[in-house]
Amino acid sequence: MIGDIVLKLFAPFLEYIAPIMPGETFSKFFFEMEIGQQALLASIFVTFVSGFLGVFLLMRNLALIGDGLAHVSFGGVALAIVFSSTTPLYYALLLSIISAIIIYELQVREILSGDASIGIFLTGMLALGLVALRIWGGGVQNDIEGYLFGNLLLVDKESFNLICIISIVSITFLIMTHKILLITSVDQLAAQIQGIPVRATGLAFSVITAATVVSMVQVMGALLVTALLVTPAATSQLVSSSFRSSFIWAQIFGFTSVFLGLYYSAELETGSGSMIALVAAIIFGCVAIFQVGLRQLIFASENVN
Repeated sequence: MIGDIVLKLFAPFLEYIAPIMPGETFSKFFFEMEIGQQALLASIFVTFVSGFLGVFLLMRNLALIGDGLAHVSFGGVALAIVFSSTTPLYYALLLSIISAIIIYELQVREILSGDASIGIFLTGMLALGLVALRIWGGGVQNDIEGYLFGNLLLVDKESFNLICIISIVSITFLIMTHKILLITSVDQLAAQIQGIPVRATGLAFSVITAATVVSMVQVMGALLVTALLVTPAATSQLVSSSFRSSFIWAQIFGFTSVFLGLYYSAELETGSGSMIALVAAIIFGCVAIFQVGLRQLIFASENVN
């Protein structure tokens, strides 16, 4: 499996740098234990993909879709736990892709606005999962909390393999189609005139977004996916001056949030998703305050002159 290959490639390096990593729990768990190495690599993969995807989502005014699809994926996880022994991410992936396609078609056909259709699926699928758990699953179980708020211990071999596949496919798609996605994000009419398949591109983008969100659920939790998908990209827009620099800064802020979040969650024994989300929000706040202060200084110096 791809997950095994990835682990064999990176495990020796992680073990090599373990002695220089800070923190007792952080270094031992994420750099020496196999389950921790899987969790760390899964976090790196989803962060790398979300850094690219988040920029496009903000350009297309689709920041809410990540949150909506994350709630849909929770419905799939709940149904899988109740009715099947299969890895819950497979159910979540199926439901999220179907929902993403329906949401996109409703928006394109102007049956419902994007926000309305996302809101309907967000609440509907979340409610379906909670009802299924209450009626057939004996109430909310311990694993469910991990899927809601993130739990890296849920990243087993099968889940890690699926995350690797989704990440590789997603980043390949985004790299190969980034120029088309940029054009269709800026001006769809101009893209249509140039013969670009706007509808097919948008549909494929929706499917990739759904798959990426599912890959992030175990790391961030269904309720906190947006923190990693949108916040680093939003922070990058505060400091970037071009489309390319937005991607670079999104990666920098994303990986900073993840590594600091994982470190503090390990050392303070808090949830990984909540700590990553908190760090990402703090970074955004610091950058925003710095930007406002810098503009005030520039404005004041111009008035003096």
